Amino acid sequence: MRVTFTVNGRKQEADDVWEGESLLYVLRERMGLPGSKNACEQGECGSCTVRLDGIPVCSCLVAAGQVEGREVVTVEGLADFAKQRAEKGGCASGACGTSLQEAQQWQSKPADSQTGENTDLSPIQQAFIDAGAVQCGFCTPGLLVAADELLERNDSPSDADIREALSGNLCRCTGYEKILDAVRLAAARGENRTVGQGA
Repeated sequence: MRVTFTVNGRKQEADDVWEGESLLYVLRERMGLPGSKNACEQGECGSCTVRLDGIPVCSCLVAAGQVEGREVVTVEGLADFAKQRAEKGGCASGACGTSLQEAQQWQSKPADSQTGENTDLSPIQQAFIDAGAVQCGFCTPGLLVAADELLERNDSPSDADIREALSGNLCRCTGYEKILDAVRLAAARGENRTVGQGA
């Protein structure tokens, strides 16, 4: 079957998709977007987290056919997604997210999906670097996507909010404290609404 959907602001088509093929496989193997990681294939680790119509999901559990006509944002598109959100005034109420219509209107700028060249970092990506929250990096893309969604809907999260939002993401390298520090840092900077401003 052919599946047509939007990935990081660009209309995409995947041909000859078999009925059991996962969104994760399509993103990594057919579209050359290696950011979402293939680890457990059971939705337990969160390393494959992407946003589907604005909601964080484990892409290993989503059948590719289910994304027909829908919007997917991967870690590769996070910076452009955050920038467009900031240009629209962000979400300061703490109760909103990205509507399907807003997600469908979003357009990514050209960048090298393998290296990230020609793209800025999103605020949460910069906070992860500044806080030293990246170790081996395998879990980082899923954590970034989940943290970005949290900060979009809650610009001043409590530690409990952060822990809950990231509870579906496992990291085997850290004690999670640096990851929590990174989310706190991004929230304190208000960078969930402003892209391109340094520390």
